[in-house]
Amino acid sequence: MGQGSVGSGGFVARPDQVSLGVLVAAVLRFKVDEAAAVCGVAEQRRGGKLPPHVTAYLAMALCLFSDDAAEEVAQKVTGSLSQFGVWDAAWEPPTSSGITQARKRLGRDVLRETFYRVAEPVATGETRGAWLRGWRLMAIDGFDLDLPDSAENAAEFGYAGNDQSRSAFPKARVVAVVERGSHAFIDAEVGPWNRSEKMMAATLLSSISNDWLMLADRGFYSFAAFSAAAQTGAALCWRAPTQLSLPVLKVLSDGTYLSALVDPRLRGHQREELLQEVRRGTKPDPAAAHVVRVIEYDVPDRDGGELVCLITTVTEPESATAAELASAYHQRWEEEAANGQLKTVLRGPGKVLRSKIPDLVHQEIWAYLLVHYAINSLICQAATGADIDPDRISFLRTLNIVRRTATGTAAFPPEPGKRSKPMSSPCSPHAETATPHAATAATHASSNAPATTPTG
Repeated sequence: MGQGSVGSGGFVARPDQVSLGVLVAAVLRFKVDEAAAVCGVAEQRRGGKLPPHVTAYLAMALCLFSDDAAEEVAQKVTGSLSQFGVWDAAWEPPTSSGITQARKRLGRDVLRETFYRVAEPVATGETRGAWLRGWRLMAIDGFDLDLPDSAENAAEFGYAGNDQSRSAFPKARVVAVVERGSHAFIDAEVGPWNRSEKMMAATLLSSISNDWLMLADRGFYSFAAFSAAAQTGAALCWRAPTQLSLPVLKVLSDGTYLSALVDPRLRGHQREELLQEVRRGTKPDPAAAHVVRVIEYDVPDRDGGELVCLITTVTEPESATAAELASAYHQRWEEEAANGQLKTVLRGPGKVLRSKIPDLVHQEIWAYLLVHYAINSLICQAATGADIDPDRISFLRTLNIVRRTATGTAAFPPEPGKRSKPMSSPCSPHAETATPHAATAATHASSNAPATTPTG
């Protein structure tokens, strides 16, 4: 990939490398079709009804142009969608009410199922900042989104606060797993405000990969959650909550020490017997306890200083030093950076979502997650090709380039009986490679090919 430009916002891919094809190539048509089939959403065109795959891409385009009315967005993107075989140039751009009706037919689940089929780690072994030795660095965190203040949204999602002092808008809660190197969300749960992040994280933690180093803040700790994540074989590095008891079982050569996390249901004599067995070197039943290494360090630049206590399943100092693990945990802010990219940059600061009914709220959130994933896939691929950290690429500037190059109405109809499909479309139902532009092909390769094994 050719060199881009570097400005105050960092490295940015060339404008001719990006277009709406970034989205189409990352979210392939056949995966949308698979998701629609699984959800029982049939394709139909009678009476001007938009097919599910067109509605899905329009829903994502609504997130790309969050400030514009639905009808204006459709008019903007039909040309680009036609270029990639998603839109027929003979069709009329739909009205806002037509888009709303099509979105209702698509339902809440199709884009969620599409996300599950599309989202996967995008960093390769050469991506800077994505690895600690042999582990892919991942993090889990949550954020909230303001929703239109409709009775339906209030009933399903609820408000923050209480009756005396509640939020101005209903709020949806999202808990997501992000790849630290690329900032790409690769798994997520969406729920109401009153559902705790810890509860929502449970399903995500049980399905993580054994080559990950999973980072989590202290708000996610429970014995059950830590156990579920540890049993996947992944390495864990979590901040311990202040009240967690961490008895010193063995001091290690680097000043860290081994301790045991014990099921809180085991108390008194049972707990002490189990700890004595662990001191003697007996490996505990993971249903009852986990041996962890404890890393403690000060953060002096915070008010009065702050003691950070990390618990990790990487128990051998030779496998990862205390400094390496502390540095990896400190980079958890990149999960918050990913949250900010979606909430503040892509959606817009202080904005509420469009959708006034819960089914469309769910659909819109998954659409935002897909668009965010597609843009960060491109950023990661460009950064890896240029041998720089993806953090140096401006998400805002890349988003603006995508927006500028995604516009254009379909200018002419296809030949009679033929659908407009210039070149080889990445959106044909069974296509698995993106071909029209080098950028989209590279993005597809980055987001769908297995990551190479890191060295060192």
